[in-house]
Amino acid sequence: MDRENTGHLMRYATWAAVSVALVLVMTKAIAWWMSGSVAMLGSLSDSFLDMASSVVTLFAVKAALIPADDDHRFGHGKAEALAGLFQAAVMVVLSVLLAVEAVEHFLTPQAYQAPDYVIGVSLLAVVLSFGLVMFQSYVVKKSGSIAIAGDQLHYTGDLLLNIGVIASAIAAGYGYIYADAVFAALITVYILHGAWDVAIPAIDMLMDKEMGTEDEERIIAIVAAVPDVQGMHHLKTRASGRDLFIQMHIEVDGNITVREGHSIAEQVELALSSQYPQAEILIHIDPPSSAEN
Repeated sequence: MDRENTGHLMRYATWAAVSVALVLVMTKAIAWWMSGSVAMLGSLSDSFLDMASSVVTLFAVKAALIPADDDHRFGHGKAEALAGLFQAAVMVVLSVLLAVEAVEHFLTPQAYQAPDYVIGVSLLAVVLSFGLVMFQSYVVKKSGSIAIAGDQLHYTGDLLLNIGVIASAIAAGYGYIYADAVFAALITVYILHGAWDVAIPAIDMLMDKEMGTEDEERIIAIVAAVPDVQGMHHLKTRASGRDLFIQMHIEVDGNITVREGHSIAEQVELALSSQYPQAEILIHIDPPSSAEN
């Protein structure tokens, strides 16, 4: 799929996420107000987080899709990583607030006033979240967007959280007054774990972390397979949003002309582009004697 179409998919995914989150925030707020459930409060907090993060993701994706310009020669892809860090920070704050509420309900457990309504709203959330996650999974697969992947994690969590709320409501109906606080505590742990999963890839991108060993070995094999390439060194890789940057020195016969060396470099670039079409590739030509260990 070409860059223009993946860009459209990314925009659709962000608007879909904001729309779903808005519906869930409104319905869960009503359910919490009627029931007093701290587990529902946790689910509401998560949905509010989803909405805030989805709004940030919407603007981050919009910025990331802006082509490179005179002030941003490498594009604007790292806007996605900044959105990921914002998502993680908000997740940590909300998890702390939810943990306080969970402890309070452990000490002074309260019965539900409307568990059936809580279950109904949670079932609605499960259905909407499942549909959104499936669409986001497709978009992430096509675009590799770190911001949408973070948003997808939130809504995958929402599926689990709402299943927990349903279980908590059912348990409370059978007289297990501590079930609400227990599930709220579990939700807190999940949100903190999610914050870690969102933050690490975002930090890696901002710090220009190299691509994985598997990709680097793949690149080396592709370059080595190009005729007249006698070696390579100084391989460097990094990511910025959906864009990849690959640069290297290749070693060619020192007696050939500049034109011939350039032709070999073009063959290497073509071979790499077939496997990494989203990458910007920079190749420097060296004679074998200039290779550095």
